[in-house]
Amino acid sequence: MHATPPGSRPTVLAIVPARGGSKGVPGKNTRPLAGKPLLAYTAEAARQSGVCDRAVLSTDSADIADVGRQSGLEVPFLRPAALAADDTPMLPVLTHALGMLAAEGWQPDIVVLLQPTSPLRRPEHVRAAVEQLIASGADSVVTVVEVPRHLSPDYVMRIDEGRLQPFLPEGARVTRRQDARPAYSREGTVYACWRSTIEQYGGIYGHDCRPLLVDPRDSLSIDSEADWAEAERRIAGR
Repeated sequence: MHATPPGSRPTVLAIVPARGGSKGVPGKNTRPLAGKPLLAYTAEAARQSGVCDRAVLSTDSADIADVGRQSGLEVPFLRPAALAADDTPMLPVLTHALGMLAAEGWQPDIVVLLQPTSPLRRPEHVRAAVEQLIASGADSVVTVVEVPRHLSPDYVMRIDEGRLQPFLPEGARVTRRQDARPAYSREGTVYACWRSTIEQYGGIYGHDCRPLLVDPRDSLSIDSEADWAEAERRIAGR
């Protein structure tokens, strides 16, 4: 259970990770999406949420850093190249950022991870995640979408030695997809946790992770040119 002293408000840090060298969509973080850099959408959501004390960009690229500053993000350091590889996990990126800020004498109570690849994120998503984290005292809050019922583990199948079998044993009793239990997928819009969760558990989820349900229309992660085109289409329709 996490709590802050009565009458005090926890400090909130938004970390925006944006390395150079993207393979799926080259140069995506600074590429204009519907007229402004992809990075700007995340910067605006953090600022307009009204809950982030600081919004810091973690990047290894001077060009991305320049666009980040123009978008209103702080860039107090550059990320080492060793933490900007294709296979670099997110945890060391977060701990590096926290360490650099601690060295300047500032530590947040709450960390909000905002990946630039989710440009449909709204300020209210960020605000709701932080408010739910504080109100619940949980270790973390993560945005999710409901998986279509025909993809529920109750309804999907596996192939076992050439035979089609229910993926779960109890799935044998589910003959209509509307009878399948709801299932949810983490979708990347917001990850919010206490700094103490990272320190205690070595990760952002902890033991008590709460869901924040997002409308599928606001959920999109850009990993390909097709995703980019879909983002353009949805933003134009807003």
